Amino acid sequence: MEFSAQQIADFLKGTVEGDPAIKVKTFSKIEEGKPGSLSFLANPKYEHHIYNTEASIVLVNNDFAPASPVKATLVKVVNAYAGLAALLGMVEQLKKKKEGIDSTAFIHPTAKIGNNCYVGNFAYIGENVSIGNDCKVYPHACIGDHVAIGDNCIIYPHATIYDNCIVGNNCILHAGSVVGSDGFGFAPEGDNYKKIPQLGNVIIEDDVEIGANTTIDRAVMDSTIIRKGVKLDNLIQIAHNVEVGEHTVMAAQVGLAGSVKVGKHCQFGGQAGIAGHIHIEDNVSIGAQAGIIGNIESGRTIFGTPAIGARDYMRSSVIFIRLPDMYRTLGQLQREIEELKKQINKKDN
Repeated sequence: MEFSAQQIADFLKGTVEGDPAIKVKTFSKIEEGKPGSLSFLANPKYEHHIYNTEASIVLVNNDFAPASPVKATLVKVVNAYAGLAALLGMVEQLKKKKEGIDSTAFIHPTAKIGNNCYVGNFAYIGENVSIGNDCKVYPHACIGDHVAIGDNCIIYPHATIYDNCIVGNNCILHAGSVVGSDGFGFAPEGDNYKKIPQLGNVIIEDDVEIGANTTIDRAVMDSTIIRKGVKLDNLIQIAHNVEVGEHTVMAAQVGLAGSVKVGKHCQFGGQAGIAGHIHIEDNVSIGAQAGIIGNIESGRTIFGTPAIGARDYMRSSVIFIRLPDMYRTLGQLQREIEELKKQINKKDN
């Protein structure tokens, strides 16, 4: 598929600076741009690449003013990054759709499959499962008994949804993700640990995306809940009885211990770890590798282990690298003080 600069501008309600007839058929990063590709510039620190890129078309913000001549044709839009996302979405929609139910798939006779669904090779769909319209269940995906899945969902290969879990509309579960595995619940019994049955489920609301090999444990009782619009990266662990608020995003390797409550519109950097039974309020930003051991008030940005306020952490990080020199200086000062004390004692005597 090829698109001209003018077609792209019309689709994004933007304007063209350069050749409106020039065409592209692929995407590229601006620093690796090639003829026939479309790139974008949203972050000013990459501006220097636009003057050398070989990309044929570059999406830029309306307020972009080149400091030097640009060879590429520019398509100016309100938000270049959002514009790129819209174009990628359009191209995705134009791809040939998977359809039909493969003969090797197992679908229990009591399961109900909606219209225009795809079920791939060796997929398993259990007893009394309900799947909405326009869903895709890829090969080797496993959907347990009494699971309910809404419309327009994608379950990628080897994703597993355990019994009794609920998935809303427009959700994506990437390969190897697990929804509804047992929570880590064991009671000490003498020298051993007795498993505590995990009788709850997981509820995933609409417009949630779950990354590859991410796991979400079922609740001991009631539900582990992932609210509307949440985006989870790969390799994340969500423990039992956790609730994640609407439109919160988490980068890879975040870990939430049991019964954590997270508010709306929070952001978690990679490898952040959250201790159990903590309440994180709305609009909190947590830096990569932060260790959270207490409740966090709304609107805070925190870093470090244990996590502290972002400004305090930045000021402290400057001191961290100076600690060896400061330690030596402190030692020298202590020696000098001891020497002064000796001299004072001699005079007094």
